[in-house]
Amino acid sequence: MNEQELIQSVIGKLVAQGVIQGAPAAQTGGPVPAASTASGLAAGEPVTLPPLDEVKVDNPKNMAALEAMRKTTPARILMGRCGARQKTHSFLHFQADHAAAVDAVFLDVSDECLAENGLFGVQTVVKDKDEYLMKPELGKRLSEGAKKTLSERCDRGVQVQIVVVDGLSSTAIEANIADTVPALVQGLKAEGLSVGTPFFIKYGRVGVMDEVGALLGCDVVVELVGERPGLITAESMSAYMVYKAGEKTVEADRTIISNIHRGGTPPAEAGAHMATVVKQMLAHKASGVALSEAMKG
Repeated sequence: MNEQELIQSVIGKLVAQGVIQGAPAAQTGGPVPAASTASGLAAGEPVTLPPLDEVKVDNPKNMAALEAMRKTTPARILMGRCGARQKTHSFLHFQADHAAAVDAVFLDVSDECLAENGLFGVQTVVKDKDEYLMKPELGKRLSEGAKKTLSERCDRGVQVQIVVVDGLSSTAIEANIADTVPALVQGLKAEGLSVGTPFFIKYGRVGVMDEVGALLGCDVVVELVGERPGLITAESMSAYMVYKAGEKTVEADRTIISNIHRGGTPPAEAGAHMATVVKQMLAHKASGVALSEAMKG
C-alpha cells in the first residue's frame, strides 16, 4: 500500500466512524484528501471536520462551565485527549490550519485579486520568496523599477497614500482588501482629504512605507499588510499609519490597527475607523506615541 492509498484508507475509516464527513466544500484549511468510493467518498471529494467550538473533554464534572469557557475564546482549549495524545478531530484541525498558515506565507497575492481591486503592483529589491524570508531588511527597500513606476503613476504631495503590502500573509490581503480599501477611501474623501492612487508592493515589510512616504511626499501613509499567520486564522491583516513617513521614522511613530479579519475587526469597519484616525493624525501633525500624547493633552 502506497502513501496515498494509506491516507485514503485512514480517512475512509474516519468517515465511516462519523469523525469526519463528506461535504460540498471544506470548512477549514482547504480540502482534506478524500477516500476512495469504497470508503463512502467519491474520489477527490473534500471532507469537513467537526467544529472546534465543541467541548471534547470526556466525562467532565461541570459541562456547563466548560461550554461557557469555550465560548469566550477561539483558542484551542478543552480539546480532550486520548491517553497522552490529541484526539483525531483536534489533530486533523491542527494539520489543516497549519497547512493554511504555510500557504499564506509561501503563496503570492494573485494577479486576479490585484485586478479586481484596481491595484497596480511594484516590488521591493527582494528577488524571490526565499530571499524575502531570509533577509527581512530587503523588504523595506523599493527597487529602482518600483521607484520609477511610482514616480510616473502616483501624484506627489497628496494628504493620504494607501499602500497594500503582502507581508507574511497573502491570504490576509486577498480576504480583506476588497472591503477595507473602499471603506477607507470613502471615509477619507468624506473628510475632504486628498487620496493618492492605491497600489500593491510585493515582498514588502512594514518599513517599506517609509520609502513610499519620502518618495511621494505625502502627509500620511496608510499601509495594509498581511500579519504573520497562526493556527487561529491565516487571514489577519494590520494597518500601519505614519505622519510624514521617511528615513527618520522609528517604530514609535507608527499607529497600528491590528487583527483585521472576519473573526476580529471586520474589514469594512476597520477601513472606516482608519479614516477617523488619519483625520486625527493630520489635525495633530503626529502619529504613534506622539499622537497618543497629543490627544491626552
